[in-house]
Amino acid sequence: MRIIKHFLVNETPISELSNGARFDGLFDIPVIEKPSKIFIPDSLTPFSERTKVSFLDSAVCFYEKDENFMELLISPAAYLEELRQFQAVVSPDCSMYRDAPLSVQIINLYYNRLLGSYYQRNGIYVIPNIRWGSEDTYKISNLPEKVAFSGIEKNSIVSISSYGCIKDLENRYYFEAGLAAMMETLMPEVVLVYGAMPNEIFGQYFNYAQFVQYDNWIKTRHKNGGND
Repeated sequence: MRIIKHFLVNETPISELSNGARFDGLFDIPVIEKPSKIFIPDSLTPFSERTKVSFLDSAVCFYEKDENFMELLISPAAYLEELRQFQAVVSPDCSMYRDAPLSVQIINLYYNRLLGSYYQRNGIYVIPNIRWGSEDTYKISNLPEKVAFSGIEKNSIVSISSYGCIKDLENRYYFEAGLAAMMETLMPEVVLVYGAMPNEIFGQYFNYAQFVQYDNWIKTRHKNGGND
């Protein structure tokens, strides 16, 4: 079993990061508020690659290994001014491994929402990243709520990643199950998809929301000739 070592000690106190936030659900998950107007970024760039693009043309996302953005998780305030320059920020994609203890999954979900809410309250356009882990996070079974969707308002914009999530039958099964639960629970108006968006998985939802697909960073750089 993979146990995720994470950033429980933060240079900015949690009380400061959450000051002014609204909370949701059994675990008091910070809410990323629905924007007054939906904005769709031109592109999504991983945090570790942000210096290789024009901030006027991209939103920053965190669809990469956690260690690539660990410094931001530890010191979120240090990156506030830099992130303000980009079109938008997708809330951090902290790992939600299905075989991790449920408590660890919930902690990582909490940080996703906490930092998303923090940056939003400091003037950044934040798009909520939705990530589910084990079935307990997106079904009402051992928990009385679908915690993967806590802190997110309905009928808004969300972002998900299929990158590395649909390559084999087992991962695809859980991805499809979580996607179905997300669509039913949040009823989003716009869904950004980082990675492949095969019709056989997503097509059934095209009448219910606008889906916008973005190539993963490796594919994008390859198409652009790999020039930094």
